[in-house]
Amino acid sequence: MKLIAPMMLILLTSCSELFFLSSVGGIAVSQSPAVKAYNGVDMITIMHTDKGIKQHAYEKIKDINEPKN
Repeated sequence: MKLIAPMMLILLTSCSELFFLSSVGGIAVSQSPAVKAYNGVDMITIMHTDKGIKQHAYEKIKDINEPKN
């Protein structure tokens, strides 16, 4: 019984470190010039068409894959 509390503490502490490291990596990736350029183009696309680049791509793929009657 005395062993459960220290083991939980070790496991929970390591999980928070893992999440912290993964969140820091996500921040570093989002600062790349390619991501900034994509986000800028996506914002302009949304302003002009009310749909993002992903939604346009999804609809295009959906139209291609639908059988024609």
